[in-house]
Amino acid sequence: MRRRIGSGAFATVWLAYDEHLDSPVAIKVLADNWTEDLHVRQRFIEEGRFLRKVESPHVVSVYDAGELADSRPFLVMSYADQGTLADRLDLEPLTVSQALHVIGQVGAGLHALHQRGVLHRDVKPANVLFRTVELDGEPQISAMLGDLGLGKAMDMSSRLTMIGGTPSFVSPEQAQGEPLDSRADQFSLAALTYLLLTGRAPYNHTSLKAAADPGPPPPLDNGLPDEAEAVILRALSKDRAERYADVPAFVEALTASLTGWLADRADEPTTWIPVAPDLTQPAPRPGTSDPGPTGFESSGWGPPKGRSRTRMLAAGAVAVVVGLIGGYVAHQLIVTDRTIDDASGTISVTVPEAWTRAVDTERWTPPDAEADEAAISAGTRSGWNGNTDPGHGVFLGVLPGETLPETVPQHPECDPPRPTVKNRRNGDSYMTVEFPGCEHGGITVERVVKVTANRLLWVQVRAADRATANDVLDSVRLSGM
Repeated sequence: MRRRIGSGAFATVWLAYDEHLDSPVAIKVLADNWTEDLHVRQRFIEEGRFLRKVESPHVVSVYDAGELADSRPFLVMSYADQGTLADRLDLEPLTVSQALHVIGQVGAGLHALHQRGVLHRDVKPANVLFRTVELDGEPQISAMLGDLGLGKAMDMSSRLTMIGGTPSFVSPEQAQGEPLDSRADQFSLAALTYLLLTGRAPYNHTSLKAAADPGPPPPLDNGLPDEAEAVILRALSKDRAERYADVPAFVEALTASLTGWLADRADEPTTWIPVAPDLTQPAPRPGTSDPGPTGFESSGWGPPKGRSRTRMLAAGAVAVVVGLIGGYVAHQLIVTDRTIDDASGTISVTVPEAWTRAVDTERWTPPDAEADEAAISAGTRSGWNGNTDPGHGVFLGVLPGETLPETVPQHPECDPPRPTVKNRRNGDSYMTVEFPGCEHGGITVERVVKVTANRLLWVQVRAADRATANDVLDSVRLSGM
């Protein structure tokens, strides 16, 4: 039976049955009120991309992706039939042994992400999911990380990256907007460990500003060995250099500190019952007698606009085709991207592989400037940004300037531009102008970012759609400025 099993500020999760997997699956759909917010939409799409990079039993799997008839993207994901860690803690605390079991599995999921160059950036009870697995013929509970809405590639921690995280669990350097590495997730895992072992979070920050300068947390004061407390406090160090080298080192030290203490205690973890039985029953397979509720159109589900491969998801007796569109969301999960750096190492951008057929990383001379500046050009063909044989690509160039320009280059080959968007991100002022309906078969986006007191970054993107342009724009990194 297809039904809603969860909803949040940005997305709704539905339960369905996948014939190919012969299994219930969760379908996460972007909330309709966020469809036009390009930043939120991009974060949603990036979550699927990050999850697809990792194959681990302790990270939620993404099986498919697509777009509904109303243009909302969706992800088809593994179904957590036992709810979340937050659900579990609402019922009763975990035993020390159960807590160690969960921390070990969450740590394994984080390490798998880190090995693929991805940070989670939002480890907390609501993002730890439980599902039932078979082990030696017996049902067991397995923990896995979900919700990578804040996830970022480790090499994307630039001045164009938004600050985010949950204040009580976020690391100080993340709250300050500094470049991040895996030790930021280690801090969050240690904060989660503190919560599981004491029943309270180490901090009660109400804002990221407070999280940026934390004091030492209160003592555990729960009868655990001093060695265990020392391990947790080290991983919670304000200075990341004082933490463990990586998450496995922290988990190993924590396990060693508790092994002897647990040896004489009979509180080994048992199989946990579902925390919400009415939501954890899987959807019936197609053809069963229970037709389940309908409401297909009223829920926003409709015939997909296209597909790259068909997957039948049953809503009771209704076979719902959400097999993947041939558009950007599905394409980006399988496309090969390439990161390009300019010759000076100042600018970096990630583009689709097809945009690397014509690459120029040498410096350029901006209009009315006396000195050369860093620049990158990458496109589908030579002359991609001309009008004779236009294609798709991106140009980025540094140029002198103390204020954003009043206008940007115009494009008569496109429809009239949409209203100029001016905004700030991490202290950088920027303006963006979109020209739709271009003759090259898509859109052109002009963006200018004020990166220093006397330097601007000009970015021009020609792409098939705004989503592709957003992906490229969000990947831009600057160094040494």
